Amino acid sequence: MSINRDRAWRRFQKHNKGNKSYIQNIWKPEKNWKILYTRSDKIQRARQLGFEYPKKTLNQILVNNE
Repeated sequence: MSINRDRAWRRFQKHNKGNKSYIQNIWKPEKNWKILYTRSDKIQRARQLGFEYPKKTLNQILVNNE
C-alpha cells in the first residue's frame, strides 16, 4: 500500500519541521548587554548571572566600608 505524498505534504514538511516547543524552555542569555534598556533590568540580570552591577571600584568599596 503506497502513501500518496503530494506537493502540499512536501511543503508542509519543509516549513513545519517537527515540534519546536522545547526551544522555548531553553534559557539563553542576551547576546548584548545593551539589549537591556533600564537599570533595574540590568541589575536583575546581573543577579541571575551572578555578578555585581554596577561594578564598584576598590575606592568605592573602601569608602563605603569606612
